[in-house]
Amino acid sequence: MPIVAPITMATPLLLATEGFGIDLDILNDNLVNLAILIPILVWFLKGFLGGILSRRREAILQDLNEAESRFAEATAQFEKAQAELAAARETAQTILRDGQARADAIRAEGEQRTIAEMARLQEEAKADTDSEARRISNELRRSTAEQAIALALQDLPKALPPKKQAKLLAATINSLG
Repeated sequence: MPIVAPITMATPLLLATEGFGIDLDILNDNLVNLAILIPILVWFLKGFLGGILSRRREAILQDLNEAESRFAEATAQFEKAQAELAAARETAQTILRDGQARADAIRAEGEQRTIAEMARLQEEAKADTDSEARRISNELRRSTAEQAIALALQDLPKALPPKKQAKLLAATINSLG
């Protein structure tokens, strides 16, 4: 047993002189560790995270500026398109009114031409009727005159002497002439 006694005496001395050990006093050790670790992390990560956040912030601001400029451009194009649409609608209305007026004018002109053509056809029909009536009247006169002459020529030799017959025949031929 003599060997055990010297080891037990040397153990507390050995523990005190050797490196790290486990300290179960959590409040004391952790607060010191955290008080040292947090400022180091803040100081170290400040530049690293600050740079990342700064670049991200600049990228977001640039994206926002681009979005605002695209929005302004889209708004301007939309307003321009609305103005063009309004102008197109006005032009369409004008074309529609002009087309309607032209259709009315063409319809009225067509009606006038139809009335004029009907009047012309009536005049031509009347002229044709008058012409045909004159032709028929002349034909009837001629036919009547020929029949009268034929009858007169039949009865004339019995009623008139030959000299008077020749004279009457010459006068009739001259009047028909």
